[in-house]
Amino acid sequence: MRIYQLAKALLFRLAPEKAHRITTAGLDLVTYLPFSANLFRSFHHNDPILKTNLCGLTFNNPLGLAAGFDKDGTHIRGMRQLGFGFLELGTVTPKPQAGNEQPRLFRLIEDQALINRMGFNNAGIEALALRLAKQPRLIPLGINLGKNKNTANEQAADDYRQGINLLGEYADYIVINISSPNTPGLRDLSRREPLTELLQVVQTARQQLRHQAPLFVKLSPDEDRAGLDAALGAALDARVDGIIATNTTISRANVRSAQQTETGGLSGSPLKTKALQTLKYIYQSTNGKLPLIGVGGIANGHDAYERILAGASAIQLYTSLIYAGPQLVSTINRELAALLRRDGFNSIQAAVGAAV
Repeated sequence: MRIYQLAKALLFRLAPEKAHRITTAGLDLVTYLPFSANLFRSFHHNDPILKTNLCGLTFNNPLGLAAGFDKDGTHIRGMRQLGFGFLELGTVTPKPQAGNEQPRLFRLIEDQALINRMGFNNAGIEALALRLAKQPRLIPLGINLGKNKNTANEQAADDYRQGINLLGEYADYIVINISSPNTPGLRDLSRREPLTELLQVVQTARQQLRHQAPLFVKLSPDEDRAGLDAALGAALDARVDGIIATNTTISRANVRSAQQTETGGLSGSPLKTKALQTLKYIYQSTNGKLPLIGVGGIANGHDAYERILAGASAIQLYTSLIYAGPQLVSTINRELAALLRRDGFNSIQAAVGAAV
């Protein structure tokens, strides 16, 4: 942790995207060194109480890496060593795209937050498929799918279908991303009618695969209850396997940094309350019928535990990792295990929704 704090002081002098490239490249390099197994052993805290099942998948712990950190699956080896229970790749689109113009990623240090308007920059589904074909299956992988910026919403379902057709066999679960604020019009797909049509196409494509990975839909924290009800109704009708709550927010409530004027999705600490409230509402309104993955503002074991008590069967993080460093995964897992035992739970599943 001390080493990371020293490195962070230098990295935070660089542009965020450059710092990200340097950090991930360094982590990948270290994993090839002869002593790396011993170096990373302390990062893994696979306490038996943390082992959990989600939609038929088994995770050694419920803490996953959220989409956006490793869009193209180029850092699976390194991120696995940090002790995550699962990783989510993407968002990936059918065609490669450069994303929005830089600068497009901003640190809000006073708020322990980020604003991004990346715009689904990625190398495309074919590049990811080629990479995953050579990748040993050492940790559960989710694949987060989006549509290309130039694809009209009326043809969006075909973009998601292409993603499932090419990447479905490599995914332990699939995520339909209709909630990023950085692709114009994307959130319109969360309305009842377009989402129903999209999910019909997606489910048909998935059912034609030999390996039918669980299907999740990732929702926005900015929907009002009517909007959430519409999206959840379509998801339930389509018999999706679960929901990820939530994506980034366009709200700037309780944000202090001058960078708050930047356009894009806000993640990190200011998102925590809104993401938690959305998760609770989804769990209550669906009577716990849909497995949920909670994400948004999780920075410690208490945050993770609160999300599980509110209905999440697993949780994810991204922004807090930037601020706290690689030991955060182990710290959260240790704190979470202690909180479960303190309150008399013998498993993650026993605690899911206990506060709702």
